[in-house]
Amino acid sequence: MMSNSTGNSGEDPNLGQRPPQQPYQPAAPTPVAAVPLTETEDRQWASFAHLGGIISFLPSLIIWLVFKDRGRFTDQEAKEALNFQITIAIIYVIGWILTVVLIGGLINLAAFVVSIIFSVLGFLKAKDGQAYRYPFALRLIK
Repeated sequence: MMSNSTGNSGEDPNLGQRPPQQPYQPAAPTPVAAVPLTETEDRQWASFAHLGGIISFLPSLIIWLVFKDRGRFTDQEAKEALNFQITIAIIYVIGWILTVVLIGGLINLAAFVVSIIFSVLGFLKAKDGQAYRYPFALRLIK
């Protein structure tokens, strides 16, 4: 008969025991490069950045953040629309402050009308693939 060094009669010393557990380590996410926009998609998102200005500056901001690295035209036009919408937002704040002296309502109404007109003009130009530059805007986003 053969004897093993543990003195057991041929039994595995780890029988019935769990192997030591390693701490859980999730797999590192693999960065995926964003797919560039086609020319049609580039024009589409650029024009939506202008048109979204009718609502507020948020659509232009979101479009710029999501698509700035995927399309040159979208990057350019969304920045332009965002700068204009930030300018309009500042004018709204000034109008609200001046409501105390009763001129603020007129300022806000004028800003609203101007915002709609220029946003639609920007949409129409960008839809056709032409860059649009607003007649006035603070160029805060470069």
